[in-house]
Amino acid sequence: MSERFDCSDPGQRAAGLKAAVDAVRRGELIVLPTDTVYGIGADAFMPAAVTGLLVAKRRGREMPPPVLVGTVRAATALIEDPGDAGKALIEEFWPGELTLVCRANRTLSWDLGETRGTVAVRMPMHQVALDLLKQTGPLAVSSANVSGQPAATTADEAEEQLGGAVAVVLDGGPATGGVPSTILDVTGLVPRLLRAGAIPVDRLQAVAPVATGTHLPAVDDPAVDDPDYGEAGLAPGTAAAFGSPEPAAEISDAAPLPPDPGLGG
Repeated sequence: MSERFDCSDPGQRAAGLKAAVDAVRRGELIVLPTDTVYGIGADAFMPAAVTGLLVAKRRGREMPPPVLVGTVRAATALIEDPGDAGKALIEEFWPGELTLVCRANRTLSWDLGETRGTVAVRMPMHQVALDLLKQTGPLAVSSANVSGQPAATTADEAEEQLGGAVAVVLDGGPATGGVPSTILDVTGLVPRLLRAGAIPVDRLQAVAPVATGTHLPAVDDPAVDDPDYGEAGLAPGTAAAFGSPEPAAEISDAAPLPPDPGLGG
């Protein structure tokens, strides 16, 4: 049975954050609110906990979870130099609805799945999530739903789908998101758009050059159930982040987004 805390109440919020931090440190799973939808999280540096997250989602290692961070400094410890463009994008759009696929720091001992040396990183704009992340450090986070089911936009929905697998549920009220995060691959010389999303391309290009020729998943791609945290728009092999790039199809900011089951970031 999960412990559940109403984060609108200051006392419960404090108690909930402590309980969630303790659970993460024990290698257990938690549900947390973000600026998009609810997520299921685990210590990114505990392989058994990450495996537990994938099992709870009914998902394999070929779809590794992205990582959420509470500070830019935490992100820079996880990745290799993202280049001037990547740094400019982080400065402008974090915290917020931008996921960056970066080359992972080769000295780190972690196992998120079949990442092929990369990691998708985001800093969410949600105070409960940020307060938690600043205490736990980086969390592997995926949408709080069983793979193929709608992402949870309330704590009730998250608990209904995953309650038996999680130790703590942080209830931050209904999620206010609705549009997936924009995903950029910054592993090359020029950032590449992997999925159009909440941040329009013209805003990105006002900060750094962004190539929009890329490969997006088909609208009916069964992988597209988790568009917030990066893995959903990146089915295995379709992007440099999780495999060798294939010939790209041109897209624009007006291109239709993959169906969003409720995960808004």
